[in-house]
Amino acid sequence: MLFEYLAIAILTVLAVLVALIAIGLGELFGPKKKSEFKSMPYESGMTPYGPGTRRMPVRFYLIAVLFILFDIEVVFFLPWAIVFRQLGLFGLIEMVIFIAILLVGYIYAWKKGALEWE
Repeated sequence: MLFEYLAIAILTVLAVLVALIAIGLGELFGPKKKSEFKSMPYESGMTPYGPGTRRMPVRFYLIAVLFILFDIEVVFFLPWAIVFRQLGLFGLIEMVIFIAILLVGYIYAWKKGALEWE
């Protein structure tokens, strides 16, 4: 019964071994020269000025996440279109429900002002 999981176990062990070997080789052969500039918060050699933490606007990230969310959900249209004839009326009703849920989410994001770029 556990024989089916043997391939997954082997793959996991190999992945861990490759990761450990890569880290070990980096530590063994990597540069180890310490300097005053490398111990600074920025390795560019420039003296940092101002506070290290600043308020960042999240508008860009919000729009990017919404784009990814709706883009990934739209990908589900292609498999549905390929098997549309086999699904029949049930598949059509399910896709209408799916589109309605997407539309509700889109309208909610629109009303909240998440899609406005300032």
